[in-house]
Amino acid sequence: MTEQPIETNDKYPWNDTVRTLLIAVVPAVMVLVLFQSKAAAVFVMITLWYCRTWQDLRILLVIGLIAMTLRSFAFEPFNIPSGSMKSTLLIGDYLFVSKYSYGYSRYSFPLGLPLFKGRIFEAHQPERGDVVVFREPPNPRIDFIKRIIGLPGDHIQLKGGVVYINGEPLKRQWLDSFADDEDKNHIMSVSRYAETLPEGKVITILKQAANTMPVDSTHTADDTPVYQVPPGYYFMMGDNRDHSFDSRFPGGIGYVPEENIIGRAEVIWFSTDGTAQWLNPFSWFTAMRFGRFFKHID
Repeated sequence: MTEQPIETNDKYPWNDTVRTLLIAVVPAVMVLVLFQSKAAAVFVMITLWYCRTWQDLRILLVIGLIAMTLRSFAFEPFNIPSGSMKSTLLIGDYLFVSKYSYGYSRYSFPLGLPLFKGRIFEAHQPERGDVVVFREPPNPRIDFIKRIIGLPGDHIQLKGGVVYINGEPLKRQWLDSFADDEDKNHIMSVSRYAETLPEGKVITILKQAANTMPVDSTHTADDTPVYQVPPGYYFMMGDNRDHSFDSRFPGGIGYVPEENIIGRAEVIWFSTDGTAQWLNPFSWFTAMRFGRFFKHID
């Protein structure tokens, strides 16, 4: 009696594990993490190239739909391109923003179509001290990330660089000197302070030089008029007070409508110092800031 060999399926040249990763995991990562980057196009091409059957394509579409749903209703990835939120957030930080924290507005969803006004399913109001991502009021195609300093109805003013909320100055305590290495050829030392908000929350800010950026013809960003925050609007400021274009500039961002808030920044899931090179995989290990991985954003 001759033993019959076990039948195998050699339809695909690669093993099923690799195939499953390409068909299922790659599109999920692509939509959730790399949707806003050029690298997403590479993942799309690789995944579509490996779809050998209609069943593969259906799997791809279902996984992509699930990932897009999570991205629209749960968490959306963002990366930090500028230093306006130092030292809380650094250039090269990648973070997740919770979409459900304040309910949903038209800007919670792709394309920001005007399907409804205001917010729906609003479980919590934005709170002072929250770090939020929002659409710039003058140009809602641009995303900004700042910290909420003024709530609706508040009176906000800066005197000598000190923030006054409803006539009371925020208390500051010097912590240390922060080494700002954004310019690799010239590392600056900037004073870092603990600033206490009226509700007791303590945030960390950078402040050193006099901020001479003009607010208008008679005021600078360190000495402003009194801003009265309208109902339904918020006053945003960056933690890097000398280098932040925020609500202090009425001709720029100004007051931010609640509808423009996309969500609250929750956690840094990845961070790189910008020295990594795509053609040199080993450079990513030296570029990664592992100490910032999965760091909660206060």
